[in-house]
Amino acid sequence: MAKSKPKTKKSPRKKIKMPSSKLSSQQKLVLGSFLVIFGIILCIAFISFFFTGEADQSSLSNFTSREADAQNWLSKSGAWLSDFFIQRGFGIASFIFSGLIFLSGVYVLMNLKRSKLRKHWFWGILIVIWLSIFFGFFNDKSDVLGGTIGYEINTFLQDYIGIIGTSLLLLFGLISYLAIRFKVTFENFTSIFKSAKREIKDDFSDLKDDTYVSLDNNLSDEAEAIKSAFDLSVDDNKDNHAPKVESTPLKVNVSKPEKIEEEELEIKVEDIKEESSETDNLANKLVEDFGQFDPTLELAKYQFPPLDLLKKYDSEGITINQEELEENKNKIVETLKNYSIGIASIKATIGPTVTLYEIVPDAGIRISKIKNLEDDIALSLAALGIRIIAPIPGKGTIGIEVPNKNSTIVSMRSVIASKKFQTSEMQLPIALGKTISNETFVVDLAKMPHLLMAGATGQGKSVGLNAVLTSLLYKKHPAEVKFILVDPKKVELTLFNKIERHYLAKLPDSEEAIITDNTKVIHTLNSLCIEMDNRYELLKNAMCRNIAEYNVKFKARKLNPNEGHQFLPYIVLVVDEFADLIMTAGKEVETPIARLAQLARAIGIHLIIATQRPSVNVITGIIKANFPARIAFRVTSKIDSRTILDGSGADQLIGRGDMLFTQGNDVIRVQCAFVDTPEVEKITDYIGSQKAYPEAYMLPEYVGEESGTSLDIDISDRDKLFREAAEVIVTAQQGSASLLQRKLKLGYNRAGRLIDQLEAAGIVGPFEGSKARQVLVSDLTALDKLLENEN
Repeated sequence: MAKSKPKTKKSPRKKIKMPSSKLSSQQKLVLGSFLVIFGIILCIAFISFFFTGEADQSSLSNFTSREADAQNWLSKSGAWLSDFFIQRGFGIASFIFSGLIFLSGVYVLMNLKRSKLRKHWFWGILIVIWLSIFFGFFNDKSDVLGGTIGYEINTFLQDYIGIIGTSLLLLFGLISYLAIRFKVTFENFTSIFKSAKREIKDDFSDLKDDTYVSLDNNLSDEAEAIKSAFDLSVDDNKDNHAPKVESTPLKVNVSKPEKIEEEELEIKVEDIKEESSETDNLANKLVEDFGQFDPTLELAKYQFPPLDLLKKYDSEGITINQEELEENKNKIVETLKNYSIGIASIKATIGPTVTLYEIVPDAGIRISKIKNLEDDIALSLAALGIRIIAPIPGKGTIGIEVPNKNSTIVSMRSVIASKKFQTSEMQLPIALGKTISNETFVVDLAKMPHLLMAGATGQGKSVGLNAVLTSLLYKKHPAEVKFILVDPKKVELTLFNKIERHYLAKLPDSEEAIITDNTKVIHTLNSLCIEMDNRYELLKNAMCRNIAEYNVKFKARKLNPNEGHQFLPYIVLVVDEFADLIMTAGKEVETPIARLAQLARAIGIHLIIATQRPSVNVITGIIKANFPARIAFRVTSKIDSRTILDGSGADQLIGRGDMLFTQGNDVIRVQCAFVDTPEVEKITDYIGSQKAYPEAYMLPEYVGEESGTSLDIDISDRDKLFREAAEVIVTAQQGSASLLQRKLKLGYNRAGRLIDQLEAAGIVGPFEGSKARQVLVSDLTALDKLLENEN
């Protein structure tokens, strides 16, 4: 047994061969050699500068002339480099640059860990800057101690905080460097002073050891201490018989016991590192040898679509119409005044399509009184879509949203290019549009975790879906996210066919990735439930709670691919018209959708469902309970608005992408970003023209009830594990493919074929939807009889 263990440990290491970087061995040799030699060249040029720098000043002005001569050991190039780095740069601290470049070459040649090299460069540059400023104290502009940069920074600092302030700032920089780089603390400094103090005391005690003290009949303090320590008792009788000793002074060599002060005692707690397991050691070794697993490596040259593919509109941006603002303000004040409602203050916030007027009513005015005047204010302003927010959450004001006469387009380009989206660290960022305050509105689909989108026909649902998909295409690599697109209308999402092998997922037997047939929808949803169960099994075996932890662990090579582990991309299911599916398939669609909505969040499966019919028989209570994030475009009645948002407001929108977003708390009004069909076509063409995976992401195979097996399967064609699988099913009395996967360590396809063969043999019953198959054989004895009769 002792000899077999090392073999099992080494086998996964041999099978995992991932390149450590994108450079080949030859490229590393060339780049590393160049950096090493260049570092040496800089060092030689810098050293020569201190001997030949003054003589070479005249040759620098004639650098391009071949007749000009330089005294530097590396001729004119050396004179120019040393003048650039030392004279005009950071002074003698520039030697650190040559060392860093030389070290970079060594790291490339020896294929060492890049993170340590980045740390050397970071701290090295900080030291160069600090030394340059420090030496700038002692030189003038023409000196080479701190260079021109050190001199100029010193001059700037001294102009504003003086010499003392600059000195203290440098001291603070040095202390910060020591604290962060070398983990120095205040206790380290105090321990140095205490150790010095202790050494001084020891020196004085050594001097006192050699002094002589004369004793008389009275005991000294030291003798009393020794006596009490040994508990010496004095017997008077013995003293009477003791011989008399003359009182001649006796010189005794006495050393004082060392007094230990409590404040000098320091308890040093040793930092004991927790022992790492063999799996962690193997994972760390693999990471050192090959680096972390990179899921994007197969499409390493993939390029995200550029912003130029999106259209830039001339009518973008907020235009302030002062006359319109004044007119609306006067009408609001006049209307409220007619009902004896006074206003203390009013201010306006202009958005792309709507202006928010925030009013503070006079003391004693009831909010409900203003809320009931919604129609009257709309009548006085002669505007469609007046919405009153009473009160505005988090503010002591009442909001009146009034549509602008000339609305501006919020382009997809403007929200994608925004800093808020580009610097977002969300798992699945979606740029929906802009708020009333003209801020880009970005949300994380992974945190929602599912999105319900509803609204009347032609109010912007399809554009909203395109905005969601476009956001993810601009932010996530094909290895990180996959889409399942369901399009009963057959025309809305067909453009995304071009990115099938990059971003789409489908069933193994499907020809097209965009699902338009209702039967295929049912199969896909049930297959997605199987994928969900398989992923939960992987998370359980990896002892992880969610997909983010699992993928981090897999990237760190702590999970063995030979045990079925793999990098798990996010899966986003998009249904363009949910009402049509409910009408034609009913419970067969609603059941897997509800199951996914309740359970799929942790394993990275997220649903986006859109419908133009927000009625209670389509958006049922189960669906609403599991879709806390909702988008409501304009609807025709308050009942539809309450179905979507659990409140009114969607019936007062103005259409054309005007929407309300809620994630269980506040309702936010957003103008959806507009992305036109030609823009989507350009994006999909750009992505589709690049190198792709061999095929789309395959979902697990699903066998529907109508495609159940017939009973004419040949016995000779049975799987080798048929008997073992039958015994597992009969023993457990549970007929499911997932049970065979776990017990026999099989893939789903083979487990599904075994279930079909067991059904053909009469051991398990037919498919019953989401339920497990019925086991028709009661025990192993009955199984043996059944198989004997077959033979």
